[in-house]
Amino acid sequence: MKKLIYPVLGLALMFSVQSCMDNYKAKYLNEKTLADDGGISLIKNGLEGGMTEIAASKIALKNSQNPQVVSLAQMMIADHSKADSTLLWIESDKLISEKDTISAEHKEILDSLQTKTGAAFDRAYVTMMIHDHKEAIDLFKDASDNKNQTIQDFARQTLPTIEKHLEMAKDIDASLK
Repeated sequence: MKKLIYPVLGLALMFSVQSCMDNYKAKYLNEKTLADDGGISLIKNGLEGGMTEIAASKIALKNSQNPQVVSLAQMMIADHSKADSTLLWIESDKLISEKDTISAEHKEILDSLQTKTGAAFDRAYVTMMIHDHKEAIDLFKDASDNKNQTIQDFARQTLPTIEKHLEMAKDIDASLK
């Protein structure tokens, strides 16, 4: 009987240590990301949107002859490059480690833009800017009340720029018709 008790106690000890390790791992993983779902959404969608708009704007610089569209594209590249660098810093600071990519939907739109020129390109590009900036405004308004002060400050400081982009795109759209 004594010979059986030691292996049983050893097994029990091994299981209890293992279960403690699982709790440690779970606790560590939960604390690893320093942003809530809303903050992560702002960072991931903001970066994806910024990368997409920069790519589309680079196409606009090649495919458009309209000075208003070219001006909008230059502003998009400058403003989104600045915002993306800040978002990348926040992403790193908050220990968010998901890969930043352009969605399949946006890749399809970018591929479509590559094939257009002239007035058809201008309309497609400006329509994309209007659509994406409306979505971005909703995203940034939601993040303006985020619990994380860094994310909240970024959202509040960036929102007026996004609204300015939307208004400029709407003005250009009105002049294209």
